[in-house]
Amino acid sequence: MRHFLFLFMILLGFTSCAQSQNKKQTTKRSQSTTTTAPVPKEGLAVATFAGGCFWCTEESAEKLKGVHEVVSGYTGGTVKNPTYEQVSSGMTGHAEAVQIHYDPKVISYQTLLEAFFAAHDPTTLNRQGPDVGTQYRSAIFYKTPEEKAQIDAYIAKLNSARAFQAPIVTQVEPLKEFYPAEDYHQDFYKTNPDNPYMQSVSKPKLEKFKKKMEGKLKDEE
Repeated sequence: MRHFLFLFMILLGFTSCAQSQNKKQTTKRSQSTTTTAPVPKEGLAVATFAGGCFWCTEESAEKLKGVHEVVSGYTGGTVKNPTYEQVSSGMTGHAEAVQIHYDPKVISYQTLLEAFFAAHDPTTLNRQGPDVGTQYRSAIFYKTPEEKAQIDAYIAKLNSARAFQAPIVTQVEPLKEFYPAEDYHQDFYKTNPDNPYMQSVSKPKLEKFKKKMEGKLKDEE
């Protein structure tokens, strides 16, 4: 049994977010991203989270009631207009992240925080499953002191309640520049359902997320 699990982990290690590109997509890696993120529509707010590979993070957020749009991208680093290839190297300081455009009249920032911690493991430093590196770190990027206070309070609550088996290592950072990822990364889960990474990593995570957020998902309406 131990031998089987060891082999499974090795095989899983070869299926990571950065490695699950086919030849057609690989040719697009060198394309630059746009320099500015989409402007929020009137009445919508924006929240920025990093919880590992953005393919699954984006799909999870899009399923929440009150979320209008989710954009995959890069933030938290120093390189301007980074490409996916550059971020995947772990040398830019950027994390794979998503910006969630949501209606605060329908879904609160607190609920987004709950969804964020339900969608990934916030106790593994610079790692989510087979994805290893600072680009896969758990992080929340706040825009106001009020958001930071809310984040800090919720993390303290989760740690106090021992909601996870280990302390939360999620970084709390001020939002600076957010760079949308290349077009082929947007809605990647939906457009690449047979991708090995989607099947072995993202799909199981998404199913767990849906159970945890029952009652707050669009498809339950």
